[in-house]
Amino acid sequence: MNATPTPACSTTPSAPADSTIVRAEIHPAIGVARVGNSESEYYLAPEVPDPAPQVPGFYRDATGALKREAVRFRIFGYNAAGEVVAELTADQADIEWTVHVANKKAAWYEFTLAMDIPEVFNAEVQPAARRNARVQGSDRDKLVIDPGPRSIRGCGTAGAAYQFDTGRFFDLPVYLGEVRTDDAGRLIFLGGRGVSRSVYSAPPFDFANNDGWHDDVSDGPVTARVVIGGREIPVESAWVTVGPPNYAPELKSVRTMYDLFEDMSVGSADPGTVSFQEHILPIFERMCRLQWVNLGFAEQFGWKAPQEFVRPEYLAQLGANPQPANPGNVTALAELRTEIFNHFRNYATNNGWRGLWPWIYGDAMDIDGAQHRDLALSNLQLARLAKWAAGDFVADYSPNRSSPANLEAYPLAERPNRLTEAALSFCIADAFHPGCEITWVIRSHFLYRNLPANPKDTQRLRYSRFRVRPATLPDPDYGDVLDPRAALSSGGALNSLGPGGLTRWMAVPWQTDTASCRSGYEQYTFATPTFWPARVPNHVLTEADYNLVMNADLPLDERWAAFRRRANWLRDLGGGFESIVRMITEFGLLGVVERRPGPGGEFPKVLLVEIKPPSVKLAAVMSAKVSAPEANGLPGDPHVPKLARLRNRAAHRR
Repeated sequence: MNATPTPACSTTPSAPADSTIVRAEIHPAIGVARVGNSESEYYLAPEVPDPAPQVPGFYRDATGALKREAVRFRIFGYNAAGEVVAELTADQADIEWTVHVANKKAAWYEFTLAMDIPEVFNAEVQPAARRNARVQGSDRDKLVIDPGPRSIRGCGTAGAAYQFDTGRFFDLPVYLGEVRTDDAGRLIFLGGRGVSRSVYSAPPFDFANNDGWHDDVSDGPVTARVVIGGREIPVESAWVTVGPPNYAPELKSVRTMYDLFEDMSVGSADPGTVSFQEHILPIFERMCRLQWVNLGFAEQFGWKAPQEFVRPEYLAQLGANPQPANPGNVTALAELRTEIFNHFRNYATNNGWRGLWPWIYGDAMDIDGAQHRDLALSNLQLARLAKWAAGDFVADYSPNRSSPANLEAYPLAERPNRLTEAALSFCIADAFHPGCEITWVIRSHFLYRNLPANPKDTQRLRYSRFRVRPATLPDPDYGDVLDPRAALSSGGALNSLGPGGLTRWMAVPWQTDTASCRSGYEQYTFATPTFWPARVPNHVLTEADYNLVMNADLPLDERWAAFRRRANWLRDLGGGFESIVRMITEFGLLGVVERRPGPGGEFPKVLLVEIKPPSVKLAAVMSAKVSAPEANGLPGDPHVPKLARLRNRAAHRR
């Protein structure tokens, strides 16, 4: 392909004067981009764990379409002692980036259950058969969307030459995104636009496994060639993956993907010093903030609810010195902490009661009586909570403490790991069935390069960089059925990753799973168990009700009723299976939960409100974008006899 000319950079690359850089790393180690249906606009993914809120309307373009979330990668140089010397930009080095993403979902195996939990061997769990099993032989290569790698260098570089637009699903061209550079030569990756299509021109029939369908998410390695003063230095590669839109961008789940990676890297045998501010408070804050996207959390942990942990007087007790000046308070505070800790689910000790916290489904969510039917926090989170309950923690809570709102506010040594933390903190590690952005496979230690401990970098995750499968090495064929034992073995499907190797375990298309993973089943009345409300809301405060809350001329009881009312986030997509089908073309019409000022007093000073786009114009644009002709040479749709059974399964997941 013909590359566009490389723009001139601001200065001539030269070696830093203060120290010798002997190697480099790309950060974030795992970057997460998100699809959006905007043709022209995007925004950058969070680069700090607690970014400042965006202004209203930030996540949509002028037409009301959802912007794509792009991820920016940076390179940091290290000296021989393992210290961060500098971020390397085009001012200090000649940098050539290479990214290779692919989509292999349709050529992989069906999702049935997470393969690393004991419930997968339940007699009722179906084996993981091939997707599109009727496509045989060399034709299966046509199920893989692989545009090949793209390389880019320079400052402010962009253009058609850097688009991943040459991959095909049979004879259907599929755009998987593009790369560009910013004005300092950093890499910016954008994923697809949320276009999912069937070569059968048939509706989907399952929440996760829809033969004949493809979507435009992808994943793959991010590498770089770095030359400083004529000397090339080794560079640790990174990975990029693409997920669904973020419909509640301020919120984090109770157990984030970063929590899971930290658990694998640190372990729970000795959680070290426990800080209330850094380790305990975030758990309580996240549970309370889910009030804006789930009714059960609103009623139990929301504003003026029984367990509103962030209520100032309650928070003062939770974070109080375990040995206060008044000895009579010691027992009362210890009992309070113990009572709260005992409410959290622990697979090692719990009795299976569904009322334990958090009220979130687990990996075996549809197997009655299964240990993993509901979620537990990571072992490290639970170990830290146990030390807090025992009074063994640092009482460092400060109501005025704030986190840096941009990466440059952190010391240089912290910036690399903060980028990875930011990326993974806004990913969901709940209900890997199969999951929101990344699924259960990230728990396999075989998947990672085991990085040695670095005494100069105590924050670095031990497990965060995948083993990259050589491009010349084809994916093994595991037969008509993928056995969990084969998948989990040291030489199995998780011993390395090639382009498309992470997202292939996810649902196809992503919209059918996202629309299926909602909130509690009707028979559970004590709470509303949920899947991924921090990314995919269940129940929201509508803009109409927000306006009632803000109207000081209304009686207080009317305003309070409006505040407590929560609407079904998917209400405009119809009922039953219809909503799952319509999600494919109408995902851009769903509301984004955004920050709005509150009235204070009887109500919060800040409210998170569902804001919807101007729907009529946008709906017409979206419908026109996703129409698709049939591809030539694909066998006829074999799934009509199974349609009713699979529809029922998807309906059960609402």
